[in-house]
Amino acid sequence: MNELQKELTSTIERYCQEKIEPHMEHDDEQGTFQKSLYQGLGELGIAGITIPAEFGGAELSYSDYVLALESVAKFSVPYAVTLSVSSMVQGIINNNCTQSQKEKYLPGLTSGQDIGSFCLSESFSGSDASALKTTAKKTDKGYILNGSKLWISTAGYSKVYIVMARTGGEGSRGISAFIVEEGTDGFKVGKKENKMGWRTSATAELIFENCLIPEDNLIGKEGEGFLVAKNGLYSGRFAIGAISVGLAQRALEESIKYSLERKQFNQPIYDFQGLNWMMADMATETECARQLVYAAARSFDQGDKNIKLAAMAKMKASDVAMKVTTDAVQIHGGVGYTKEYPVERYMRDAKVLQIVEGTNQIQKVILAKELKKEFS
Repeated sequence: MNELQKELTSTIERYCQEKIEPHMEHDDEQGTFQKSLYQGLGELGIAGITIPAEFGGAELSYSDYVLALESVAKFSVPYAVTLSVSSMVQGIINNNCTQSQKEKYLPGLTSGQDIGSFCLSESFSGSDASALKTTAKKTDKGYILNGSKLWISTAGYSKVYIVMARTGGEGSRGISAFIVEEGTDGFKVGKKENKMGWRTSATAELIFENCLIPEDNLIGKEGEGFLVAKNGLYSGRFAIGAISVGLAQRALEESIKYSLERKQFNQPIYDFQGLNWMMADMATETECARQLVYAAARSFDQGDKNIKLAAMAKMKASDVAMKVTTDAVQIHGGVGYTKEYPVERYMRDAKVLQIVEGTNQIQKVILAKELKKEFS
């Protein structure tokens, strides 16, 4: 890391240690999201880390961005995910919207005062997102949205929602992207999901009932929505990879500290080869995942947008997070299965990392297609 990155990660970790960490067990238990804690991350300058300075962003690289996400995730996966999703929304606006749209929405998001949500999935269109059913009918007054979205992160706390809806025929070419603001008539938040993990971050249904939005809130042109969503997900994949790495690193550190303190048969359990070899594997796999994430971020910075690397980073890192957190519980033994120690929360938070931003099985489909291209 260069000096700026060292200062960045140190500042973030100090804030998370002092402000976020003390609330995590209680807020996880209660399913409470404290927007003020997220806004504190904004005050550090990382809520719009890759966005140009003219819109309030830090204008840093995606290599800096993944370091920030990794640092936050060591203390809270839900707040790191909120940062990731809101950043993806900002990226979509910055890369696809008009100057007036950017000036209207980006400053609030980059400051951390506002949060953005990405709204693609539906009940019958998860992995097959091109089959979505939510419609947007054009009228003289604007577009009228009808339908619903499921599994939307930070729903109810966000101010800006990027919504994919069908303006044309079947398939991906009939999909358009829209900006929908909190409080718009006909737009409401539905059922909040009662999740295994990420309990601090709200995940809920969105419902659109004759929701009229201005024509100016169309992103790009009609029919470009699926491409807008797909391009946004490139960075979203290695962002989830970075969060996975931060979680795995924290689980590893907690395992080492516990195993050095816990004694059985008159010696620290760390000294038993069966356990210290587990931790050697945990450390190696975490570092492998980290380097994949960093490579994907570098390719994005260089304008390559390597689809294969992004898919690999997401798949490998989230699988590693699941394995490392599971092993962390095992190393802690019985207490690891209780809420007395945080590793049980880490394990619960890890599972959905293998599902969001495209399941790991979908990442394999993407990778197989890319490999075929290379050898055809």
